[in-house]
Amino acid sequence: MEQSTNTNGFEQFKLNRQLLNAIDDLGFTAPSPIQEKAIPLALAGHDLFGIAQTGTGKTAAFVLPILMKIKYAQGNNPRALILAPTRELAIQIKENATNLGKYTDLRIKVAFGGIGIKKQLEDIKEGVDILIGTPGRVMDLYATGELYLKEINTMVLDEADRMMDMGFMPQIRQMLEILPSKKRQNLLFSATMPQTVVKLSEEFLEFPETVEVTPQATTAEMVDQSLFYVPNIKSKINLLEHFLSDRETFKKVIVFARKRQTADSIFKYLERKVKDANIRVLHANKGQNTRINTIQAFRDDEVDILVSTDVAARGIDVSAVSHVINFDIPVLYEEYVHRVGRTGRANTEGTAFTFCNPAEKYHLKKIQELISLEIPVKDIPAEVLIEETPFAEHQEMAMEIDRQKRKEDPNYKGAFHEKKDKNVKKQEKKQRNARRNAGQSSKGSSVYVSKKKKTSSKGGGSSRSSSSRGRGKRR
Repeated sequence: MEQSTNTNGFEQFKLNRQLLNAIDDLGFTAPSPIQEKAIPLALAGHDLFGIAQTGTGKTAAFVLPILMKIKYAQGNNPRALILAPTRELAIQIKENATNLGKYTDLRIKVAFGGIGIKKQLEDIKEGVDILIGTPGRVMDLYATGELYLKEINTMVLDEADRMMDMGFMPQIRQMLEILPSKKRQNLLFSATMPQTVVKLSEEFLEFPETVEVTPQATTAEMVDQSLFYVPNIKSKINLLEHFLSDRETFKKVIVFARKRQTADSIFKYLERKVKDANIRVLHANKGQNTRINTIQAFRDDEVDILVSTDVAARGIDVSAVSHVINFDIPVLYEEYVHRVGRTGRANTEGTAFTFCNPAEKYHLKKIQELISLEIPVKDIPAEVLIEETPFAEHQEMAMEIDRQKRKEDPNYKGAFHEKKDKNVKKQEKKQRNARRNAGQSSKGSSVYVSKKKKTSSKGGGSSRSSSSRGRGKRR
């Protein structure tokens, strides 16, 4: 595609030549819908509430106006602050901002937890124009007295819905008290719009312009989604191995698991079973350098299959991911949108498979309501072995289904409760029968004894009388 030179391209925004040259180098020929709507409003100085799913180019939608507004390096203190919920996303934003600002002298720094603060403090002391970071680490830097925030004139909250999920609201409120309130432009971006984000926008934004390029919580149109009903974990593993063994089709894959223990188990299994594939695992227990290196290796096509928890659902901008496979269904329903958004990026086609066991149907229903889509169901290939569900796993799923039903109906007692009631009633009935039988046996025995005594008394009345007198004395 040739570089656009008319008003349909990035030149319509009247960006400076340094930014346009960087855009040319990146091969961007026309703005995405979120960029086309958000950039003019941000350049005009409006507060902005942007709703756009992942992979739509929203990072450039707020980075380009900031670069245009700040223009060149000045002083030592940051004038723009961009907050992200995870270190992976913060690193990705920094990379994008650096690429877009490559022909400027702007100093763009990133700060996040998980590593020592000393090096980041040294970077801050050298001077910074744009600071990108996670809320916790930015507040840690501020607490040292080395980070001065009074010159911030633009603040961005990216992935605000995830910020709320991760409990960053106290740090954000604390930061809003520190930052100068006058003449500060605020931009908030989110892929979904739960009530918590709406409430935050009311606290954070002043008379904002709202930009919504897709209905909230929708998945990318370029992603072909499919659903497989799978009875248990072993069968899920067999189905996963079946797909990933086709290396020609499943070229670059992210496998999402809900728990890090599950991710580790999947990784170890695939390492043994799937040949000719470089496989890595990523979750919160991995060290910071390991996580960064793993993502970079995946981005550089050195890794074919990445097994991950939802730590990779956001903040990994990797092109040409052929497939996303949801081994487990997420219980934070917005995460489904972000998982699926790892493929089908930048107008390329992608595929997302979701495995669902009986206990996950409840969460599946909630996700389908959220995305306003009934995911097409496909049959498990005939050659995949469907294992029998072990008793312990069956019991665990049954208890989880009970919990889900009680959540919907507080009066629901549960299958286990009903079973317990039946067992109790059965046991009580058994005990009553036992007592009745024992009573009848005892009654028959006493009749026999009394008859026996009566018979013996005929032959020895004096003896019976003596015995009676004896008993009377004892009483």
